[in-house]
Amino acid sequence: MAATLREPACVVPAGDWCGEAPVWHFEEHALYWADINRFLIHRFDSCSGCVKTWLFEEPVTALGLTDRENTLLVALGSRLIFWDPATGERTEHGFQLAGWPRVRLNDGRPDPRGSFWVGSMRNNVGPEGKPGECGGTDGALFRIDATCPPRRCREGIGIANTLAWSPDQTRFYFADSLANTVWEYCYDPGTGDISGERPFLAGYPRGVPDGSAMDREGYLWNCRHGGGCIVRVAPAGGIAGTIEMPVPNVTSCTFGGEDYRTLYVTTAALGAPPHRFAGGLFAVRTETPGLPENRFAIDGPR
Repeated sequence: MAATLREPACVVPAGDWCGEAPVWHFEEHALYWADINRFLIHRFDSCSGCVKTWLFEEPVTALGLTDRENTLLVALGSRLIFWDPATGERTEHGFQLAGWPRVRLNDGRPDPRGSFWVGSMRNNVGPEGKPGECGGTDGALFRIDATCPPRRCREGIGIANTLAWSPDQTRFYFADSLANTVWEYCYDPGTGDISGERPFLAGYPRGVPDGSAMDREGYLWNCRHGGGCIVRVAPAGGIAGTIEMPVPNVTSCTFGGEDYRTLYVTTAALGAPPHRFAGGLFAVRTETPGLPENRFAIDGPR
């Protein structure tokens, strides 16, 4: 069944250099997201429309809810930390990326069983946030649990992006932007293991795959960096719908709102022609609801 794809509206003209990592916090009626190059986390209160911003000492690349109240898991360029937005307290998680600052962390999300998956890439962010060159295949994909050492699940990655799971928790999706490919894997919800890599969306001509979100019908909504759109990909493959965006660098998305029918979309101003909404946070109403955010299990996967 095709979703109704409506016109996107800019709800926060944040001017992010590289907006990323949107996470909907249902209990707070709020959206958190990051600006990688300005080392920021933003919070948008959907009830009041107010925005609050925090500054960090490194690029902020990914966010995840946890099973502990008032605690988020934050991926910085070099490591993971726990963060309490209410108090501002930041504590080390323990995971540190070998090779920093030559490489850095990028997209990351918790899985249905409570592990945190995060990818890496060649570092393209300078000490003050100045953009640099990316390339190569220096990246890897990690699975991080509270009760065992980190697992290196894939290597030889250009830019790690898209981490999503099907509603029945049997499939996992992961992308390499430089390879212009989203892969599909078998996922074991009991162990968290993945297997059977196969192309899911490869060579699509509009931009490259960036972040994605999953809806309740099992369709993947993939943001196309440089392509000015979001594509809705059917579980069996093939484009089932397209949202045309007013800016070219569409970076990531997540479903939110009371009914999970608001798709929040981050964008990047870097590398794009000047536009008054470039780097803004957008919202799009859809007919098909999305899935709630998974949560990192601080004391170990369920």
